[in-house]
Amino acid sequence: MSKEKVILAYSGGLDTSVILKWLANKGFEVIAYVADVGQKEDFDYIEKKAYATGASKVYIEDLKNELVKDYVIPALKANTIYEGTYLLGTSLARPIIAKRHVEIAKKEGTKYVAHGATGKGNDQVRFEFGYYMNMPDVKIISPWKDAEFLSEFEGRSDMLAYAEKYNIPVKASLKKPYSEDANLIHISHEAGILEDAGSRCPEDVFSYTVSPQDAPDKETILAIDFVDGAPVKVTNETTGESCQDPLDMINYLNKVGHDNAIGRVDMVENRFVGIKSRGVYETPGCDILWKAHHNLEGLCMDKEAMHLRDMLSPKYAELIYNGLWGSAEFNMLSSLFETSQKNVTGTAKVALYKGNVINAGLFSDKSLYNQELGSMDKAGGYHPLDCKGFININAIRLMAFAHREGQI
Repeated sequence: MSKEKVILAYSGGLDTSVILKWLANKGFEVIAYVADVGQKEDFDYIEKKAYATGASKVYIEDLKNELVKDYVIPALKANTIYEGTYLLGTSLARPIIAKRHVEIAKKEGTKYVAHGATGKGNDQVRFEFGYYMNMPDVKIISPWKDAEFLSEFEGRSDMLAYAEKYNIPVKASLKKPYSEDANLIHISHEAGILEDAGSRCPEDVFSYTVSPQDAPDKETILAIDFVDGAPVKVTNETTGESCQDPLDMINYLNKVGHDNAIGRVDMVENRFVGIKSRGVYETPGCDILWKAHHNLEGLCMDKEAMHLRDMLSPKYAELIYNGLWGSAEFNMLSSLFETSQKNVTGTAKVALYKGNVINAGLFSDKSLYNQELGSMDKAGGYHPLDCKGFININAIRLMAFAHREGQI
């Protein structure tokens, strides 16, 4: 009798290695799925370890180009920032990982998928919502919410003992006193020593950015070209370097952002499950891109269109954060944001200096900015006398309110 196949999201770390063996010991044929979203890992080693731990097959999927084109750029167009601070580096990678997970399950002819996300965080929701949206009849194995698994593994010591029992290789390195998740967009640091919200994050935690104190004492000038809200070219006017491929642009911006200490965030955020948590994030490339894009919008977007978009962006960010990429409400807002970006075309120059992204000039043939009309030195076709009636009419309701409240 053939075994039931299960596709396991596998990283090669202690947790997913133990889960792989645990599933195999329960009688499953375990197929390991490794998503390459730009994390700096030795994928050859991870593949060999998966086979050594009991996987019957290993998929290593390069999702980087698709992540940038189909997830990062749409989020950029919506000016998507969670709780006014977080650029959603982890959240943006989860839906593509879940989507490919289900595609592999369908290819392998199984409805079983498994992941190693904990039962306290956001990723369990993001992955499982993604599974259900791509395969409504999916069967999910989530060991950290499984009573049998939890009775066997109370903590790290139990997992290490299990790894030793079954000869699962564990890297002989000291575990950092906090957890990290990395991809091509950012790296997150949380838990452990970072759970004390009253303590400043130690400098040695940061890896995607240098300290502002160590950044160069001179500016780096970038020119970023956009067409309908999407970046199409990055030029370093300081060195003459340039790139146009979407993934290359992100990688290049990450490099110059790293060197100039761009993109550090330390915040207490609200998880979907209702828990407040502290997250320390480094998002150098996207921080540059978001700010340059937003600067250009000021030149090209209609006032009311921009204000409406800005009202809806926090909801869009919340949907992404909560794992609802692809839901009905998400798709509706996506269409609106795509429309809002028509004519956000031109060049935004920025100066990078010790953690700052400074506007260094905006240029566009689609500009709505009229220098003479906005000038304090020229009339530019504007008639100040018209404002008398404009103000009087708009003050009618204010006067009525004042009368009612007894202010007069």
